[in-house]
Amino acid sequence: MKRRQLMSYAGAGIATALITTLSSESRTNAQSGSSLSVKWLGHTCFLFSGGGVQILVNPFRTLGCTAKYRLPKVAADLVLISSQLLDEGSVDNLQGNPKLIYEPGVYDFKGIKFQGTSIPHDRKGGKQFGFNAAWSWKQAGINIVHLGAPAAPISFEQRVLMGQPDIAFIPVGGGPKAYNAQEAKQAIDVLKPKLIVPTHYRTAAADSATCDIAPLDEFLNVMQGVPVRRSPGDTLAISPNSLPASSTIQVFAYKF
Repeated sequence: MKRRQLMSYAGAGIATALITTLSSESRTNAQSGSSLSVKWLGHTCFLFSGGGVQILVNPFRTLGCTAKYRLPKVAADLVLISSQLLDEGSVDNLQGNPKLIYEPGVYDFKGIKFQGTSIPHDRKGGKQFGFNAAWSWKQAGINIVHLGAPAAPISFEQRVLMGQPDIAFIPVGGGPKAYNAQEAKQAIDVLKPKLIVPTHYRTAAADSATCDIAPLDEFLNVMQGVPVRRSPGDTLAISPNSLPASSTIQVFAYKF
């Protein structure tokens, strides 16, 4: 498959410029660093640091279900966007001049291959909210799948593109544009990750009048019998040797 070109973020807004990042960039050890740091910034937004690269996924604007989170103003080399909805695709407050990818396809950046897989963002074949890009890549020796917020089941072809994740970030709160608890379980059964990170669920950040997603407990009830790890903070260090032998749910804490 022909590799796509990266989109370069150019100041405020979503104006972009094409750049080429194929064989001209030397390979780094980004795929085999000692550990991967994962920081939860709220909702479906995470910062991945490892192998000398920082990758930010799904920065948001504070409204609705994200109303009381802090804006994800962090430095990153690359920003991945699952959709251009404001709860997972707002680039107004990005720091510095990171590269930006928001369309499904295959990309190279600093020795890492990124696969963006298109999945409907609703249960109507994409007719209501369009399509969501699920991102998969390997960083610091860890195979990562960040689903974004799809609402459609994962097909065989999509599963092949995503590969076998060590850690998968899966929406669980439901609503019209993301998996509910039962749909999230079905996605987990397909992907079979070692570490499951639930995302896109109702927290104390929500505006009660406008947030239409469920809290985490509904997902944990559906997943009874699967071990749950709870981090005391918003950041976790992961190495290949620290991955659980069987599927385990990892819950991060957000300090308001």
